[in-house]
Parts: sequence; C-alpha cells; structure tokens
Amino acid sequence: PAKIKTPLVWLVDLLAAVPSLIYGLWGRAYLQPKIIPISEWISTHLGFIPFLKAKPGAGFAASTFIAGVVVALMVLPICTAVMREVFSQAPAGEKEGALALGGTRWGVVRDVVLPFGRGGMVGASMLGLGRALGETIAVTLIISPTFDITRLTHPLETGGNSIASLIALRFSESSSFGISALMAAGLALFVITLLVNAVASLVVSRSRSGASTEI
Repeated sequence: PAKIKTPLVWLVDLLAAVPSLIYGLWGRAYLQPKIIPISEWISTHLGFIPFLKAKPGAGFAASTFIAGVVVALMVLPICTAVMREVFSQAPAGEKEGALALGGTRWGVVRDVVLPFGRGGMVGASMLGLGRALGETIAVTLIISPTFDITRLTHPLETGGNSIASLIALRFSESSSFGISALMAAGLALFVITLLVNAVASLVVSRSRSGASTEI
C-alpha cells in the first residue's frame, strides 16, 4: 500500500546504513537470549541431522548459528534496497500493457516485474553474501572464538570462528610465522569473495534482466 511504502523504504534504507558494530552489540545483548531456546529446540527435535545435533551438556550461547542469524539480518536491508531499485526500473509500458489486458497487480508482478529483475535479485543476493563473507566486528562480538575445526560441524554449540574474525583477533599477537598464516587466510578470503562475485556476474549475464517477460 502506498501509505506504508514511504515509511518502509525509509526504514530499510536506515537499517542498511547502521554500522555492523551496532548489529553486533544488539545481537549479543538482545537477540542472543531469544535465539538460545530456538537452538535448543532445533537440537532436540532435529538432532537426527548430524550438524544440528549438539553434544550432551554443550552450551548454545555465542554460537556460529547466532552469529549467522545476526549477519543475515545485517545484510538483508542491503539486498532489499538493491532489489527495490531494480524492480522500480521495470518498463512502465509493459506493466501498463499487462494491466490493460486484464492482468491483476499480482499477475503484473509475477509475469513482468519479477522476470525483469531476476538478474538484479541474483546480484543483490551476491552483494549481501560478499559483505557477509568479510564481516568482522559483528561476528567477533557475538561468537566465542575457538580454533577447533571440528566446531564447524556443530554450528549450534558455543564457539566457532570466521576467517575475518580470526585475522582481527590474532593479528596483533602473532609471531612472524603467524602473521604469514593470517595473510594466507586473508588471501583465501579474497579468492573466495572474488569467485562468488565472478559466479554472480555469470549468473546475471545469463539471466539478463527483462529477457523473458510473459504477459
């Protein structure tokens, strides 16, 4: 509805501009106590899935799962803002033509706007993924850093790490050999991000926005 469009657009743009530090503090102080019962429920009822099963007596605070939820909420406004801009550029002539032929508003969205913005949706998702891959401060504030690689298979349990968080935590106290290892980790993160962006560009070029709209 037009009445709530402007406030929602303003709110999404405002959330996209909030620093990751604020998201990290909010996630640690407010969101974490609310997610812990959800983590316990997932472990209890979906524990037959290996990576969703927590070990007996394991804690659920400061987990990779909680950090992932916060980072997902952090990148969502960015993806939403980009997708909104893409959808707003859908050809007005095609939308008006669809309505003139008796199409409903949902039909116009489904058959005109969404096909036109398919490439933009992929690009926005990859943009959010690129930011999530390199997120440092929010993950560092929430997660309890551990350097046990087996924790990667138990995201609901306390502890975990990310490449960016590992570099931030270890760089100042590392030896020359440790700094070399962290630089290698940074290079690996750069390569992963580059590959993600390359795949996104390939998908966008193949799904070329507006190439197949049907009325």
